[in-house]
Amino acid sequence: MLRRTILISHGWLLVIRPRTLPFSPIGRDCYKETMAQDAKTLITDLLARADVPINGSQPWSIRVNDDRVWQRVLSQHNLGLGESYMDGWWECDAIDEMLTRILTANLEGMLRLSPSLVLLAVGSMLSNRQTLLRARRNAQYHYDIGNDLYAAMLDPRMIYSCGYWKVADNLADAQEAKLDLICRKLQFEPGMRVLDIGCGWGGFIQFAAERYGVRAVGISPAGEQVRIARERCADLPVEIRQQDYREVAGQFDRVVSIGMMEHVGPRNLKEFFRVCDSVLAPEGIMLHHTIGSQSSIRHGDAFVDRYIFPGGVIPSLGQIFTASRKRFVIEDVQNLGPDYDPTLLAWCSNVEAAWDDLREYDERFRRMWRYYLLSSAAAFRAHSLQLWQLVMRREERTPRYDAAR
Repeated sequence: MLRRTILISHGWLLVIRPRTLPFSPIGRDCYKETMAQDAKTLITDLLARADVPINGSQPWSIRVNDDRVWQRVLSQHNLGLGESYMDGWWECDAIDEMLTRILTANLEGMLRLSPSLVLLAVGSMLSNRQTLLRARRNAQYHYDIGNDLYAAMLDPRMIYSCGYWKVADNLADAQEAKLDLICRKLQFEPGMRVLDIGCGWGGFIQFAAERYGVRAVGISPAGEQVRIARERCADLPVEIRQQDYREVAGQFDRVVSIGMMEHVGPRNLKEFFRVCDSVLAPEGIMLHHTIGSQSSIRHGDAFVDRYIFPGGVIPSLGQIFTASRKRFVIEDVQNLGPDYDPTLLAWCSNVEAAWDDLREYDERFRRMWRYYLLSSAAAFRAHSLQLWQLVMRREERTPRYDAAR
């Protein structure tokens, strides 16, 4: 019988193997088979703690097509789980609910640190993955993959951020409600000059110019977004520029960023707020709508970093406060995290309904995109991620600020 020792301590899994195994082909094969069985036993036992069955009848049950999945998940965690789904190694009818259960049970914290996460963390510490050049490439990697995909997935204004479902029962109304909420928080008045950092396809500044009469400048480093935004805002007092936030100049009564701060990176947060300070008028107000992390981290999720948002890092409130505190006061914070769950489910449903018309994308991309959207929904449902709207003003004597809701 093969002798082996498995030690689990503080979330680390250590396997000590006999010295003779590397010199025996039969021993190596036996070792690999035993290790695969150990991985299956460990992962299935952990999944049972989260009430996630294997090959069960529940919608959140995992149906395994390839037993190599166990070792892949053990070694690479969420990256391995996502990639093995892309490769068809497992199926699940309710990926969002399955992952919600895993996140709620904190199963990943019970495993050893994955090599992919170690490499990502080291790389993030040693280099700035959101430099001017890299930020442009990162944005183009995600946002220039095809306007047809985003047009099919999003609402008519193509708003690629969390909706506001308090008084809405469909995606389009939820996005309109969110845009109006931001305008009211910023206390727009006709003729105000507004800067939209990371304007996307121009949906917000189009809305603000039409409904509130503001004049706006929108910036984005992604060429396809800029092209569509210019078309949408052609008849409005709106200028769309293809540039990074570090290249912007001028003075504005209001500054807004919606789904932008996640791309700034912790190394650059102070510079981001320095730029905001340089362009915001003396008594101006700014609002940042951003996904938020419970922990202060310096790297993103390995799956999301590799396939979705290269270089993206979700900030914590502590990181935002530390980077901005010598320039700005946080006047208001509203958590809309629960609203991202239905937003992401609506996006996923839209993509699935339109898939037959999206002929430029293969089945592996479809599974990747589905996993991205549903795993994100799970993170918000499990409260692993938040969505904050932060209203900020300068550190000086100003009139009382009352936030709209």
